[in-house]
Amino acid sequence: MMHKKSKNIFSTVRFYVFALIIGLMIAVPFYWMAITSLKTESAVLTYPIEWIPTQITLENYTELFSSFSFGRVVLNSCIVSVAYTLVALTSCCMAAFAFAKLPFRGRDTILRIFIATLMIPAQSTLVPLFMIFNGMGLTNSYFSVILPSLFRVTGIFMLVQNMKTIPNDFIDAARIDGASYFTILFRIIVPLLGPAVATVGIITFMDSWNEYLWPLVMLTDTDMMTLPVALSTLSGMYERNFGVQMAGSLISIIPIVIVFLAAQRKFKDGLSLGGIKG
Repeated sequence: MMHKKSKNIFSTVRFYVFALIIGLMIAVPFYWMAITSLKTESAVLTYPIEWIPTQITLENYTELFSSFSFGRVVLNSCIVSVAYTLVALTSCCMAAFAFAKLPFRGRDTILRIFIATLMIPAQSTLVPLFMIFNGMGLTNSYFSVILPSLFRVTGIFMLVQNMKTIPNDFIDAARIDGASYFTILFRIIVPLLGPAVATVGIITFMDSWNEYLWPLVMLTDTDMMTLPVALSTLSGMYERNFGVQMAGSLISIIPIVIVFLAAQRKFKDGLSLGGIKG
């Protein structure tokens, strides 16, 4: 009995030590980015490395916003990411509801074709999409980077698996009461799938916030560029000034951290439900 108890204690200690090591490996780069953004240009290149800065300055942030329209860039990313997420959630919920609950001929075949498109590299569709959007006159506009959110196969697949677990009795009862399919979806089905919808929303927001290639192609105007594109521009403008680059990088991850922390409980529950029900 004592041997078993000691073994359990050892396993617990080993787990926490391993988790601590992994946590430090993840936290150290973020700490380095934060302190570098608060150092002077000469202090950044000092050897040995100053893990605790002797002189803290906000000069990098001042230079970032004064010499570069970084505030506009942050606003662009916020508008694009929020709109992209809302459009994607709406289209994913509607498509998943059709595939999971509405019987029609070829439903399973169409869903399989949808899922098969995940194997197509995004780079191979870049030129055709650009030609379509350019022909529509949507370059250098928010619509050019928001409209692709109408087709989010991963979100559709995740929601379909969760919607299939909801009994059809809810839908039948609502139809008897005269509710439309839109009412059933957004007032009954979506509230029941709160964690799953939140998970899809967080993943979609993060993908949109970090998207680089498509905005780079569509948004050639400097006043329309998003954060990932702006950060690549900073790398060229401030090739030797790592403090300014780290200041821009730190600002770029703050919204993602806030969104994740605000919805981490639903995110965890959504992944758990997906693993159990999927």
